[in-house]
Amino acid sequence: MSPARRPLPPSSSLPAICSLNNQSESCILNALGGLHAIYIRLPTSLAFQISSAHKDLPAAIDSGYASDNDEGSGKDEEGFELRDDPYERAFAERWLTGFLGRAEELMCFESEDSRQRAIDKASSILASFFSQDEEEDEDTEITRDYRFTLNLDSYETEEHRESKNSEIITVQLTDGLAGRNDTDHTDVGLQSWGAAFIFTELMCAVPARLNFTKQSFGSAPRIIELGAGTGLVGIALGKILPRLGVLTPNIIATDFHPTVLANLQANINKNFSVSTREKSVSIQAAPLDWETADLSSPLDEQADVLVATDVIYDPEHAVWLRDCAARMLKPDGVFWLMLTVRTTGKFEGIGGTVRTSFDGRDGVRDSQGRVLAILDEERFARPNGIGRGDESEYRLFKIGWA
Repeated sequence: MSPARRPLPPSSSLPAICSLNNQSESCILNALGGLHAIYIRLPTSLAFQISSAHKDLPAAIDSGYASDNDEGSGKDEEGFELRDDPYERAFAERWLTGFLGRAEELMCFESEDSRQRAIDKASSILASFFSQDEEEDEDTEITRDYRFTLNLDSYETEEHRESKNSEIITVQLTDGLAGRNDTDHTDVGLQSWGAAFIFTELMCAVPARLNFTKQSFGSAPRIIELGAGTGLVGIALGKILPRLGVLTPNIIATDFHPTVLANLQANINKNFSVSTREKSVSIQAAPLDWETADLSSPLDEQADVLVATDVIYDPEHAVWLRDCAARMLKPDGVFWLMLTVRTTGKFEGIGGTVRTSFDGRDGVRDSQGRVLAILDEERFARPNGIGRGDESEYRLFKIGWA
């Protein structure tokens, strides 16, 4: 057996992100295997040696990052050195993020199964960077500032995006990683997804295009965000509206997953306090399961506006969302739904359920016999640097009673 090799630093061993399409599948899998060897540590109780009792197991492949048969407590010291190096960890994080953003478009994978395995491994390594590690007592929260340019002129056309009458809006978010629990797919709200950024950019660039004005709202509209996730859209609204003369909006950001809700409320607390300019804004987080829809306080009053961005991940979601929204929207209210179109991967085609569910034929009817239906639709291309590789475009639906 060859002697153990010293693990290679990610900064000197990982293929350049811009060259991934020129790499082979085995090269990418080896790179991920090396990162896994450095950053993913099995509990001691799970580690075992291949002995005569395990002759049926294949011999381990030496990837160049770690030996298959480390003995003694000192053998992991080199891995610890790299694992605890902040520069190497930051480099690995950037590489993994870049890989995940391009994985769905890479042509080097021989099958969709191998592509998905690579995505899953990269996601698990990246998630490990932000998971709680009680042994090391690390602070794993990552807080980022997102800045948007708010157009303070009430124009409705794209030509006025560069208005001189503008102000920078800053939203501070703890933006975690979804999928920490492999058995629970409902924690996707721990991330801010591309559709939320596109919608927030649109709100800021041309608020009148969405009727987000004092003339449309009055001074105290009631706005409910469905599937709020990290709260980007709702928090941004709480900062935008007072600057547009809508001084006392009542905003409720809802979600289902308990961990997402806790993070959502923490993000709200970060952005609003008695000392902030938006102290007249009422904004809070509230639990809401679309399937059962308990509309007790604070959800016991209907909304002027409902907002949801990238919330459809299952064929049943659109129907649940439609019937829940029908109970929550005022007779003259508007529901803005931004859909992410995915043409590859496990969520391919799911977005088509929105048109079927909101076709105006089925659903909860109001006192006049109307149902929620799509009134208008716009398409937005995915800009460079926004969203994941499996996101091909975004569609904004204006939904109302018809």
